[in-house]
Amino acid sequence: QNVMKDEELYELVLHQDDLAGCPDSLVEAAKQAAVDRNKSDDEYVITLSRSLVEPFLTFADRRDLRKEAWEAWTKRGELSPDRDNVSIAEKILKLRQKVAKLHGYQTFAEFQTADRMAKTPENVMELLENVWDRAKESANREREALEDYVRTIGEELEGGVEAWDWRYYAEKVRIAKYDFDESLLKPYLSLDSMTDALFSVSGNLFGLQYKERPDIVTYHPDVKVYEVRETLEDGSDKLRAVFLHDNYARPFKSSGAWMSEFRSQTKNLADGTDGMEAVPVVINNNNFAKGKNTLLSFDDAETLFHEAGHGHHGMLSDASYGRLAGTNVLADFVELPSQLLEHWFRDPKVLKQYAKHVESGESVPDELLDKLMAARSFNEGFATVEFTICALLDMALHQVDDYTDFDLLDFEKKELERLGMPKGIVMRHRPAHFGHLFSGGFYAAGYYVYLWAEVLDADAFAAFKESGDIFDKDVAANARKYIYSSGNTKAPDELFRQFRGRDPDINFMLEKKGLLEKVP
Repeated sequence: QNVMKDEELYELVLHQDDLAGCPDSLVEAAKQAAVDRNKSDDEYVITLSRSLVEPFLTFADRRDLRKEAWEAWTKRGELSPDRDNVSIAEKILKLRQKVAKLHGYQTFAEFQTADRMAKTPENVMELLENVWDRAKESANREREALEDYVRTIGEELEGGVEAWDWRYYAEKVRIAKYDFDESLLKPYLSLDSMTDALFSVSGNLFGLQYKERPDIVTYHPDVKVYEVRETLEDGSDKLRAVFLHDNYARPFKSSGAWMSEFRSQTKNLADGTDGMEAVPVVINNNNFAKGKNTLLSFDDAETLFHEAGHGHHGMLSDASYGRLAGTNVLADFVELPSQLLEHWFRDPKVLKQYAKHVESGESVPDELLDKLMAARSFNEGFATVEFTICALLDMALHQVDDYTDFDLLDFEKKELERLGMPKGIVMRHRPAHFGHLFSGGFYAAGYYVYLWAEVLDADAFAAFKESGDIFDKDVAANARKYIYSSGNTKAPDELFRQFRGRDPDINFMLEKKGLLEKVP
Protein backbone atom coordinates (compact mmCIF):
# COMPACT_ATOMS: atom_id res chain seq x y z
CA GLN A 1 0.00 0.00 0.00
CA ASN A 2 2.82 2.40 0.83
CA VAL A 3 4.55 1.78 -2.50
CA MET A 4 1.27 2.21 -4.35
CA LYS A 5 0.69 5.50 -2.54
CA ASP A 6 4.16 6.77 -3.44
CA GLU A 7 3.56 5.83 -7.06
CA GLU A 8 0.11 7.42 -6.99
CA LEU A 9 1.25 10.73 -5.49
CA TYR A 10 4.61 11.30 -7.17
CA GLU A 11 4.64 13.44 -10.31
CA LEU A 12 7.56 14.83 -12.25
CA VAL A 13 5.73 17.64 -14.07
CA LEU A 14 7.48 18.68 -17.26
CA HIS A 15 7.08 20.86 -20.32
CA GLN A 16 7.81 19.83 -23.88
CA ASP A 17 11.38 21.17 -23.87
CA ASP A 18 12.15 19.00 -20.82
CA LEU A 19 11.46 15.90 -22.92
CA ALA A 20 14.28 16.55 -25.41
CA GLY A 21 15.66 13.26 -26.67
CA CYS A 22 12.51 11.28 -25.82
CA PRO A 23 10.77 9.32 -28.58
CA ASP A 24 7.25 10.25 -29.63
CA SER A 25 5.78 7.19 -27.91
CA LEU A 26 7.16 8.35 -24.53
CA VAL A 27 6.03 11.94 -25.09
CA GLU A 28 2.54 10.66 -25.92
CA ALA A 29 2.44 8.48 -22.79
CA ALA A 30 3.64 11.39 -20.61
CA LYS A 31 0.91 13.57 -22.09
CA GLN A 32 -1.69 10.88 -21.34
CA ALA A 33 -0.43 10.70 -17.74
CA ALA A 34 -0.84 14.48 -17.48
CA VAL A 35 -4.39 14.29 -18.86
CA ASP A 36 -5.23 11.56 -16.35
CA ARG A 37 -4.05 13.87 -13.56
CA ASN A 38 -5.89 16.95 -14.87
CA LYS A 39 -2.75 18.95 -15.66
CA SER A 40 -2.73 21.97 -17.93
CA ASP A 41 -2.50 21.59 -21.70
CA ASP A 42 1.22 22.42 -21.85
CA GLU A 43 2.28 19.96 -19.13
CA TYR A 44 3.56 16.38 -19.23
CA VAL A 45 3.98 13.94 -16.35
CA ILE A 46 6.48 11.20 -15.59
CA THR A 47 5.16 8.91 -12.88
CA LEU A 48 6.99 6.14 -11.02
CA SER A 49 5.46 3.50 -13.27
CA ARG A 50 8.34 1.47 -14.70
CA SER A 51 6.86 1.81 -18.21
CA LEU A 52 7.35 5.60 -17.95
CA VAL A 53 10.39 6.11 -15.75
CA GLU A 54 12.72 3.57 -17.41
CA PRO A 55 12.23 5.02 -20.92
CA PHE A 56 12.71 8.51 -19.44
CA LEU A 57 16.02 7.43 -17.88
CA THR A 58 17.00 5.90 -21.22
CA PHE A 59 16.22 8.79 -23.56
CA ALA A 60 15.87 12.12 -21.70
CA ASP A 61 18.78 14.49 -22.44
CA ARG A 62 18.39 16.51 -19.20
CA ARG A 63 20.73 14.89 -16.67
CA ASP A 64 19.26 16.82 -13.74
CA LEU A 65 15.76 15.56 -14.54
CA ARG A 66 17.01 11.99 -14.96
CA LYS A 67 18.58 12.24 -11.51
CA GLU A 68 15.39 13.62 -9.99
CA ALA A 69 13.28 10.81 -11.46
CA TRP A 70 15.84 8.15 -10.52
CA GLU A 71 16.10 9.29 -6.88
CA ALA A 72 12.32 9.15 -6.43
CA TRP A 73 12.05 5.83 -8.24
CA THR A 74 14.71 4.12 -6.12
CA LYS A 75 13.19 5.46 -2.87
CA ARG A 76 9.67 4.19 -3.33
CA GLY A 77 8.44 2.97 0.03
CA GLU A 78 10.51 5.52 1.92
CA LEU A 79 9.50 8.83 0.30
CA SER A 80 7.47 9.88 3.34
CA PRO A 81 7.85 9.17 7.09
CA ASP A 82 4.15 8.30 7.06
CA ARG A 83 4.84 5.49 4.59
CA ASP A 84 8.04 3.99 5.99
CA ASN A 85 8.42 0.48 4.61
CA VAL A 86 11.92 0.07 6.06
CA SER A 87 10.70 -0.35 9.64
CA ILE A 88 7.92 -2.67 8.45
CA ALA A 89 10.43 -4.84 6.58
CA GLU A 90 12.65 -5.07 9.66
CA LYS A 91 9.70 -6.34 11.71
CA ILE A 92 8.84 -8.89 9.01
CA LEU A 93 12.40 -10.24 9.00
CA LYS A 94 12.32 -10.75 12.77
CA LEU A 95 8.95 -12.51 12.61
CA ARG A 96 10.15 -14.78 9.82
CA GLN A 97 13.09 -15.89 11.91
CA LYS A 98 10.70 -16.79 14.73
CA VAL A 99 8.68 -18.88 12.28
CA ALA A 100 11.87 -20.65 11.15
CA LYS A 101 12.92 -21.45 14.71
CA LEU A 102 9.46 -22.77 15.56
CA HIS A 103 9.99 -25.25 12.73
CA GLY A 104 13.46 -26.21 13.95
CA TYR A 105 15.58 -24.14 11.57
CA GLN A 106 18.24 -21.59 12.50
CA THR A 107 17.37 -19.11 9.72
CA PHE A 108 14.42 -18.38 7.47
CA ALA A 109 16.58 -19.16 4.41
CA GLU A 110 17.11 -22.72 5.70
CA PHE A 111 13.37 -23.06 6.34
CA GLN A 112 12.36 -21.81 2.88
CA THR A 113 14.84 -23.79 0.79
CA ALA A 114 14.21 -27.10 2.57
CA ASP A 115 11.05 -27.64 0.51
CA ARG A 116 12.39 -26.38 -2.81
CA MET A 117 14.47 -27.80 -5.64
CA ALA A 118 17.54 -26.03 -4.23
CA LYS A 119 17.23 -27.83 -0.84
CA THR A 120 19.77 -25.60 0.98
CA PRO A 121 20.91 -21.95 1.04
CA GLU A 122 24.39 -23.17 0.13
CA ASN A 123 23.14 -24.58 -3.18
CA VAL A 124 21.42 -21.28 -3.94
CA MET A 125 24.57 -19.32 -3.15
CA GLU A 126 26.67 -21.59 -5.39
CA LEU A 127 24.47 -20.65 -8.36
CA LEU A 128 24.29 -16.94 -7.49
CA GLU A 129 28.01 -16.55 -6.85
CA ASN A 130 28.86 -18.37 -10.09
CA VAL A 131 26.76 -15.87 -12.04
CA TRP A 132 27.69 -12.85 -9.88
CA ASP A 133 31.42 -13.04 -10.52
CA ARG A 134 30.89 -13.32 -14.27
CA ALA A 135 28.28 -10.55 -14.33
CA LYS A 136 30.50 -8.14 -12.39
CA GLU A 137 33.32 -8.63 -14.87
CA SER A 138 30.92 -8.03 -17.75
CA ALA A 139 29.32 -4.95 -16.12
CA ASN A 140 32.68 -3.38 -15.37
CA ARG A 141 33.68 -3.81 -19.02
CA GLU A 142 30.39 -2.20 -20.04
CA ARG A 143 31.04 0.72 -17.72
CA GLU A 144 34.45 1.26 -19.31
CA ALA A 145 32.74 1.33 -22.72
CA LEU A 146 30.28 3.96 -21.48
CA GLU A 147 33.04 6.14 -20.06
CA ASP A 148 35.08 5.79 -23.25
CA TYR A 149 32.05 6.93 -25.24
CA VAL A 150 31.53 9.96 -22.97
CA ARG A 151 35.18 10.99 -23.46
CA THR A 152 34.91 10.41 -27.23
CA ILE A 153 32.01 12.85 -27.58
CA GLY A 154 33.80 15.45 -25.43
CA GLU A 155 31.43 15.42 -22.46
CA GLU A 156 32.47 15.66 -18.82
CA LEU A 157 30.27 14.09 -16.16
CA GLU A 158 30.71 15.16 -12.57
CA GLY A 159 31.24 11.93 -10.63
CA GLY A 160 31.53 9.90 -13.83
CA VAL A 161 28.74 7.67 -15.11
CA GLU A 162 26.18 7.54 -12.31
CA ALA A 163 23.15 5.29 -11.94
CA TRP A 164 20.86 7.87 -13.58
CA ASP A 165 23.26 8.01 -16.54
CA TRP A 166 23.79 4.32 -17.26
CA ARG A 167 20.67 3.62 -19.33
CA TYR A 168 21.06 6.89 -21.23
CA TYR A 169 24.64 6.32 -22.33
CA ALA A 170 24.14 2.58 -22.80
CA GLU A 171 21.52 3.45 -25.41
CA LYS A 172 23.97 5.85 -27.09
CA VAL A 173 26.68 3.17 -27.16
CA ARG A 174 24.19 0.60 -28.45
CA ILE A 175 23.39 2.90 -31.37
CA ALA A 176 27.06 3.70 -32.02
CA LYS A 177 28.33 0.12 -31.73
CA TYR A 178 25.48 -1.83 -33.28
CA ASP A 179 23.67 0.93 -35.16
CA PHE A 180 20.58 -0.24 -33.24
CA ASP A 181 18.14 2.36 -31.93
CA GLU A 182 15.42 0.71 -29.86
CA SER A 183 13.08 3.65 -30.40
CA LEU A 184 12.96 2.63 -34.08
CA LEU A 185 11.77 -0.84 -33.04
CA LYS A 186 8.87 0.30 -30.83
CA PRO A 187 6.49 1.24 -33.69
CA TYR A 188 6.64 -2.44 -34.70
CA LEU A 189 5.80 -3.65 -31.19
CA SER A 190 2.26 -2.39 -30.68
CA LEU A 191 0.30 -4.10 -27.93
CA ASP A 192 -2.21 -5.33 -30.52
CA SER A 193 0.40 -6.92 -32.78
CA MET A 194 2.28 -8.51 -29.89
CA THR A 195 -0.97 -9.93 -28.50
CA ASP A 196 -1.62 -11.44 -31.94
CA ALA A 197 1.88 -12.93 -31.85
CA LEU A 198 1.27 -14.35 -28.38
CA PHE A 199 -2.01 -15.99 -29.35
CA SER A 200 -0.44 -17.42 -32.51
CA VAL A 201 2.47 -18.94 -30.56
CA SER A 202 -0.03 -20.38 -28.08
CA GLY A 203 -1.98 -21.92 -30.94
CA ASN A 204 1.04 -23.34 -32.72
CA LEU A 205 2.46 -24.88 -29.56
CA PHE A 206 -0.62 -26.05 -27.71
CA GLY A 207 -3.55 -25.77 -30.14
CA LEU A 208 -5.30 -23.03 -28.13
CA GLN A 209 -7.73 -20.64 -29.84
CA TYR A 210 -8.79 -17.28 -28.36
CA LYS A 211 -12.27 -15.87 -28.90
CA GLU A 212 -12.83 -12.37 -27.53
CA ARG A 213 -16.04 -11.87 -25.53
CA PRO A 214 -16.76 -8.11 -25.47
CA ASP A 215 -20.26 -8.85 -24.12
CA ILE A 216 -18.84 -9.97 -20.75
CA VAL A 217 -18.75 -7.04 -18.30
CA THR A 218 -15.57 -6.77 -16.18
CA TYR A 219 -14.40 -4.63 -13.28
CA HIS A 220 -12.80 -2.07 -15.66
CA PRO A 221 -13.43 -1.20 -19.32
CA ASP A 222 -9.74 -1.74 -20.18
CA VAL A 223 -9.99 -5.47 -19.39
CA LYS A 224 -10.54 -7.86 -22.31
CA VAL A 225 -12.09 -11.31 -21.85
CA TYR A 226 -11.42 -14.35 -24.03
CA GLU A 227 -12.75 -17.86 -24.26
CA VAL A 228 -9.76 -20.18 -24.69
CA ARG A 229 -10.79 -23.25 -26.67
CA GLU A 230 -9.11 -26.29 -28.21
CA THR A 231 -10.03 -29.08 -30.60
CA LEU A 232 -9.57 -32.51 -29.03
CA GLU A 233 -8.28 -35.63 -30.82
CA ASP A 234 -11.84 -36.84 -31.46
CA GLY A 235 -12.66 -33.55 -33.21
CA SER A 236 -14.81 -32.15 -30.40
CA ASP A 237 -14.46 -28.59 -29.18
CA LYS A 238 -13.55 -27.91 -25.55
CA LEU A 239 -13.54 -24.74 -23.44
CA ARG A 240 -10.10 -24.90 -21.86
CA ALA A 241 -10.17 -21.62 -19.84
CA VAL A 242 -11.48 -18.10 -19.53
CA PHE A 243 -8.64 -15.59 -19.92
CA LEU A 244 -8.68 -11.92 -18.87
CA HIS A 245 -6.11 -9.40 -20.13
CA ASP A 246 -5.68 -6.25 -17.99
CA ASN A 247 -2.78 -4.49 -19.67
CA TYR A 248 -2.79 -0.77 -18.82
CA ALA A 249 -1.42 1.22 -15.90
CA ARG A 250 -3.95 3.38 -14.06
CA PRO A 251 -4.28 5.12 -10.69
CA PHE A 252 -4.76 2.78 -7.72
CA LYS A 253 -3.66 -0.29 -9.68
CA SER A 254 -0.70 -2.19 -8.24
CA SER A 255 2.53 -1.70 -10.15
CA GLY A 256 4.44 -4.45 -11.91
CA ALA A 257 3.10 -7.44 -13.81
CA TRP A 258 1.53 -10.63 -12.53
CA MET A 259 -0.75 -13.58 -13.22
CA SER A 260 -3.48 -14.70 -10.89
CA GLU A 261 -6.59 -16.86 -10.95
CA PHE A 262 -10.19 -16.21 -10.05
CA ARG A 263 -10.70 -19.97 -10.22
CA SER A 264 -8.15 -22.79 -10.45
CA GLN A 265 -8.54 -25.91 -12.58
CA THR A 266 -9.85 -28.95 -10.71
CA LYS A 267 -11.48 -32.35 -11.32
CA ASN A 268 -12.61 -32.68 -7.71
CA LEU A 269 -16.27 -31.79 -8.15
CA ALA A 270 -19.36 -33.29 -6.58
CA ASP A 271 -21.76 -35.25 -8.77
CA GLY A 272 -24.16 -32.97 -10.58
CA THR A 273 -21.88 -29.91 -10.39
CA ASP A 274 -21.91 -27.69 -13.47
CA GLY A 275 -18.81 -28.60 -15.51
CA MET A 276 -18.04 -24.90 -15.88
CA GLU A 277 -16.82 -25.01 -12.27
CA ALA A 278 -13.80 -27.05 -13.43
CA VAL A 279 -12.73 -24.42 -15.99
CA PRO A 280 -9.92 -22.13 -14.78
CA VAL A 281 -10.44 -18.36 -14.91
CA VAL A 282 -7.01 -16.82 -15.40
CA ILE A 283 -5.91 -13.18 -15.55
CA ASN A 284 -2.72 -11.48 -16.73
CA ASN A 285 -2.02 -8.00 -15.36
CA ASN A 286 0.49 -5.60 -16.91
CA ASN A 287 1.15 -1.90 -16.48
CA PHE A 288 1.79 -0.56 -19.96
CA ALA A 289 1.49 3.17 -20.53
CA LYS A 290 -1.77 3.69 -22.38
CA GLY A 291 -1.67 5.87 -25.47
CA LYS A 292 -3.35 6.34 -28.82
CA ASN A 293 -1.24 3.44 -30.03
CA THR A 294 0.24 1.53 -27.10
CA LEU A 295 3.79 0.80 -28.22
CA LEU A 296 5.86 -1.63 -26.18
CA SER A 297 9.56 -1.67 -25.51
CA PHE A 298 11.35 -4.94 -26.16
CA ASP A 299 11.28 -5.61 -22.40
CA ASP A 300 7.56 -4.80 -22.21
CA ALA A 301 6.76 -7.26 -25.00
CA GLU A 302 8.90 -9.87 -23.27
CA THR A 303 6.88 -9.27 -20.09
CA LEU A 304 3.66 -9.78 -22.07
CA PHE A 305 4.90 -13.26 -23.03
CA HIS A 306 6.28 -13.93 -19.55
CA GLU A 307 2.97 -13.38 -17.81
CA ALA A 308 1.21 -15.37 -20.53
CA GLY A 309 3.58 -18.23 -19.69
CA HIS A 310 2.22 -18.15 -16.13
CA GLY A 311 -1.24 -17.93 -17.67
CA HIS A 312 -0.63 -21.11 -19.68
CA HIS A 313 0.50 -22.82 -16.48
CA GLY A 314 -3.00 -22.15 -15.13
CA MET A 315 -4.97 -22.71 -18.35
CA LEU A 316 -3.29 -26.00 -19.34
CA SER A 317 -3.38 -27.47 -15.83
CA ASP A 318 -4.58 -31.08 -15.65
CA ALA A 319 -4.58 -31.99 -11.96
CA SER A 320 -7.26 -33.72 -9.90
CA TYR A 321 -7.14 -31.23 -7.05
CA GLY A 322 -7.04 -27.44 -7.16
CA ARG A 323 -4.40 -27.30 -4.42
CA LEU A 324 -1.99 -29.12 -6.74
CA ALA A 325 -3.04 -27.41 -9.96
CA GLY A 326 -1.39 -24.81 -12.16
CA THR A 327 1.08 -22.51 -10.44
CA ASN A 328 0.73 -24.20 -7.04
CA VAL A 329 4.26 -25.56 -7.41
CA LEU A 330 7.57 -25.04 -5.66
CA ALA A 331 8.89 -21.50 -5.98
CA ASP A 332 11.97 -22.46 -7.96
CA PHE A 333 9.85 -24.23 -10.60
CA VAL A 334 7.05 -21.68 -10.96
CA GLU A 335 9.04 -19.33 -13.23
CA LEU A 336 9.98 -22.06 -15.73
CA PRO A 337 6.68 -21.98 -17.70
CA SER A 338 6.74 -18.17 -17.84
CA GLN A 339 10.37 -17.71 -18.83
CA LEU A 340 10.21 -20.57 -21.33
CA LEU A 341 7.46 -18.84 -23.32
CA GLU A 342 9.60 -15.68 -23.62
CA HIS A 343 11.88 -17.51 -26.05
CA TRP A 344 9.23 -17.53 -28.77
CA PHE A 345 8.83 -13.76 -28.59
CA ARG A 346 12.57 -13.36 -29.13
CA ASP A 347 12.58 -15.69 -32.14
CA PRO A 348 13.32 -13.74 -35.37
CA LYS A 349 10.70 -15.66 -37.37
CA VAL A 350 7.96 -14.77 -34.90
CA LEU A 351 9.03 -11.13 -34.86
CA LYS A 352 9.21 -11.02 -38.64
CA GLN A 353 5.69 -12.34 -38.95
CA TYR A 354 3.98 -10.27 -36.25
CA ALA A 355 6.05 -7.15 -35.61
CA LYS A 356 4.12 -4.82 -37.92
CA HIS A 357 4.56 -1.05 -38.13
CA VAL A 358 1.65 0.54 -36.30
CA GLU A 359 0.94 3.00 -39.14
CA SER A 360 2.11 1.38 -42.38
CA GLY A 361 1.47 -2.26 -41.41
CA GLU A 362 4.83 -3.25 -42.89
CA SER A 363 6.83 -6.05 -41.29
CA VAL A 364 9.90 -5.16 -39.27
CA PRO A 365 12.84 -4.84 -41.70
CA ASP A 366 15.40 -7.66 -41.79
CA GLU A 367 18.17 -5.13 -41.24
CA LEU A 368 16.59 -3.87 -38.00
CA LEU A 369 16.05 -7.44 -36.82
CA ASP A 370 19.68 -8.32 -37.59
CA LYS A 371 20.85 -5.32 -35.57
CA LEU A 372 18.52 -6.30 -32.71
CA MET A 373 19.92 -9.82 -32.58
CA ALA A 374 23.51 -8.53 -32.70
CA ALA A 375 22.83 -6.09 -29.86
CA ARG A 376 20.88 -8.52 -27.65
CA SER A 377 23.76 -9.43 -25.36
CA PHE A 378 24.84 -5.78 -25.04
CA ASN A 379 24.42 -4.44 -21.47
CA GLU A 380 23.69 -7.98 -20.25
CA GLY A 381 26.24 -7.50 -17.48
CA PHE A 382 24.24 -4.52 -16.18
CA ALA A 383 20.95 -6.42 -16.35
CA THR A 384 22.39 -9.51 -14.67
CA VAL A 385 24.05 -7.50 -11.90
CA GLU A 386 20.85 -5.50 -11.34
CA PHE A 387 18.90 -8.71 -10.80
CA THR A 388 21.49 -10.95 -9.11
CA ILE A 389 22.32 -8.41 -6.41
CA CYS A 390 18.64 -8.51 -5.39
CA ALA A 391 18.76 -12.28 -5.05
CA LEU A 392 22.04 -12.12 -3.12
CA LEU A 393 20.72 -9.50 -0.69
CA ASP A 394 17.51 -11.51 -0.25
CA MET A 395 19.51 -14.59 0.78
CA ALA A 396 21.81 -12.53 3.03
CA LEU A 397 18.87 -10.87 4.79
CA HIS A 398 17.24 -14.21 5.50
CA GLN A 399 20.44 -15.91 6.71
CA VAL A 400 20.90 -13.47 9.62
CA ASP A 401 20.55 -15.44 12.84
CA ASP A 402 20.33 -12.46 15.23
CA TYR A 403 18.36 -9.31 14.35
CA THR A 404 19.15 -7.46 17.59
CA ASP A 405 19.73 -3.75 16.74
CA PHE A 406 19.33 -4.65 13.06
CA ASP A 407 19.43 -1.70 10.64
CA LEU A 408 18.14 -2.72 7.20
CA LEU A 409 19.57 0.19 5.19
CA ASP A 410 22.97 -0.12 6.89
CA PHE A 411 22.94 -3.88 6.19
CA GLU A 412 22.11 -3.19 2.53
CA LYS A 413 24.99 -0.70 2.22
CA LYS A 414 27.57 -2.99 3.85
CA GLU A 415 26.46 -6.07 1.92
CA LEU A 416 26.74 -4.26 -1.42
CA GLU A 417 30.21 -3.08 -0.47
CA ARG A 418 31.22 -6.63 0.57
CA LEU A 419 30.00 -8.06 -2.73
CA GLY A 420 31.80 -5.41 -4.79
CA MET A 421 28.72 -3.83 -6.37
CA PRO A 422 29.84 -2.16 -9.61
CA LYS A 423 29.60 1.62 -9.54
CA GLY A 424 26.69 3.13 -11.43
CA ILE A 425 24.28 0.23 -10.85
CA VAL A 426 21.72 -0.14 -8.09
CA MET A 427 19.47 -2.98 -7.04
CA ARG A 428 16.49 -3.39 -9.34
CA HIS A 429 14.36 -3.60 -6.20
CA ARG A 430 15.68 -1.88 -3.09
CA PRO A 431 14.35 -3.16 0.27
CA ALA A 432 11.63 -0.52 0.82
CA HIS A 433 9.85 -1.42 -2.44
CA PHE A 434 10.95 -5.04 -2.80
CA GLY A 435 7.41 -6.38 -3.05
CA HIS A 436 8.52 -9.91 -3.92
CA LEU A 437 10.18 -10.13 -0.50
CA PHE A 438 7.89 -8.20 1.80
CA SER A 439 4.37 -8.08 0.35
CA GLY A 440 4.12 -11.83 0.95
CA GLY A 441 6.30 -14.78 1.86
CA PHE A 442 6.35 -16.81 -1.36
CA TYR A 443 9.53 -15.22 -2.79
CA ALA A 444 11.24 -14.52 0.56
CA ALA A 445 14.65 -16.22 0.51
CA GLY A 446 13.47 -17.19 -2.95
CA TYR A 447 14.05 -14.32 -5.38
CA TYR A 448 16.81 -16.49 -6.82
CA VAL A 449 14.10 -18.63 -8.43
CA TYR A 450 14.08 -16.42 -11.55
CA LEU A 451 17.74 -17.23 -12.14
CA TRP A 452 17.21 -20.88 -11.22
CA ALA A 453 14.38 -20.95 -13.75
CA GLU A 454 16.66 -19.35 -16.37
CA VAL A 455 18.88 -22.42 -16.08
CA LEU A 456 15.80 -24.59 -16.62
CA ASP A 457 14.18 -22.51 -19.39
CA ALA A 458 17.38 -22.15 -21.45
CA ASP A 459 17.91 -25.89 -21.24
CA ALA A 460 14.25 -26.63 -22.02
CA PHE A 461 14.20 -24.34 -25.08
CA ALA A 462 17.35 -26.05 -26.30
CA ALA A 463 15.21 -29.19 -26.67
CA PHE A 464 13.06 -27.36 -29.23
CA LYS A 465 16.12 -26.05 -31.08
CA GLU A 466 17.71 -29.49 -31.12
CA SER A 467 14.58 -30.85 -32.83
CA GLY A 468 15.13 -28.43 -35.72
CA ASP A 469 11.73 -26.76 -35.25
CA ILE A 470 10.82 -24.50 -32.33
CA PHE A 471 7.18 -25.55 -32.84
CA ASP A 472 7.95 -29.26 -32.98
CA LYS A 473 4.72 -31.06 -32.05
CA ASP A 474 6.33 -33.86 -30.06
CA VAL A 475 8.52 -31.56 -27.98
CA ALA A 476 5.58 -29.20 -27.45
CA ALA A 477 3.41 -32.10 -26.29
CA ASN A 478 6.08 -33.11 -23.78
CA ALA A 479 6.44 -29.52 -22.60
CA ARG A 480 2.70 -29.35 -22.08
CA LYS A 481 2.67 -32.66 -20.18
CA TYR A 482 5.70 -32.17 -17.93
CA ILE A 483 6.00 -28.38 -17.58
CA TYR A 484 2.58 -26.78 -18.08
CA SER A 485 -0.02 -29.40 -17.10
CA SER A 486 1.33 -31.41 -14.17
CA GLY A 487 1.20 -28.74 -11.50
CA ASN A 488 2.52 -30.10 -8.22
CA THR A 489 1.40 -33.69 -8.84
CA LYS A 490 5.05 -34.78 -9.14
CA ALA A 491 8.35 -33.47 -7.80
CA PRO A 492 9.60 -30.69 -10.13
CA ASP A 493 13.10 -32.12 -10.50
CA GLU A 494 11.53 -35.40 -11.66
CA LEU A 495 9.27 -33.53 -14.12
CA PHE A 496 12.29 -31.80 -15.65
CA ARG A 497 14.16 -35.09 -15.95
CA GLN A 498 11.15 -36.67 -17.66
CA PHE A 499 11.03 -33.78 -20.13
CA ARG A 500 14.77 -33.50 -20.82
CA GLY A 501 16.02 -36.98 -19.98
CA ARG A 502 18.63 -35.64 -17.55
CA ASP A 503 19.32 -32.98 -14.90
CA PRO A 504 19.54 -29.32 -16.04
CA ASP A 505 22.78 -27.91 -17.49
CA ILE A 506 23.75 -24.34 -16.45
CA ASN A 507 25.79 -23.72 -19.60
CA PHE A 508 22.73 -23.02 -21.77
CA MET A 509 21.85 -20.10 -19.48
CA LEU A 510 25.40 -18.75 -19.34
CA GLU A 511 25.63 -18.93 -23.13
CA LYS A 512 22.32 -17.05 -23.51
CA LYS A 513 23.62 -14.26 -21.27
CA GLY A 514 27.00 -14.09 -22.98
CA LEU A 515 28.66 -15.07 -19.69
CA LEU A 516 30.14 -18.41 -20.69
CA GLU A 517 33.69 -17.06 -20.76
CA LYS A 518 35.62 -17.97 -17.66
CA VAL A 519 36.42 -15.22 -15.18
CA PRO A 520 40.18 -14.52 -15.24
